Amino acid sequence: MFSRELKALRRLDPRQFLLQALNYAGGMATTLMFWHALCLATNCESPVVVVLSGSMEPAFYRGDLIFLTNPASERYHIGDITVYKVPSQDIPIVHRVLETHDFFDSGVDQQLLLTKGDNNPVDDTQLYGGLEYLERKHIVGKVRGFLPYIGYVTIAMNDFPRLKYALLGGLGLLGLLQRE
Repeated sequence: MFSRELKALRRLDPRQFLLQALNYAGGMATTLMFWHALCLATNCESPVVVVLSGSMEPAFYRGDLIFLTNPASERYHIGDITVYKVPSQDIPIVHRVLETHDFFDSGVDQQLLLTKGDNNPVDDTQLYGGLEYLERKHIVGKVRGFLPYIGYVTIAMNDFPRLKYALLGGLGLLGLLQRE
């Protein structure tokens, strides 16, 4: 299958090949613009996240794909499921709000949060890297919905980097070989 397509690719004149490459680049640019528009609409740096551990079972399982929003004016309440990221951790964490503390600081409304995984025996203070509570700046977003098990593709690509490069290379090759 690929040999026939590669022969067809070799027969393309440079102008046709350039057009094919520009079509591929246009598709990639459209995807990137869609992602950034989604980030702006949800006010999240990452509006789609994959659950990587079992700390939130039975609410979410490893491999679930979750959707986030982060409205600037919205308050968090006990029981909300949030995704947060602290400087001492590279990977965002999905856990439930256990406590909230509201206060005013220099005329600005502030909120501190304490979180805990549903499947964990203790709260997350050990994960905060020396902080007692999370501040609003640590919150990536609030969970609004999920799709079960869809994120296993991402987990597989992270666990097996060669699979990731093979899939990305195959998609790139298919994009260049596409005749439309």
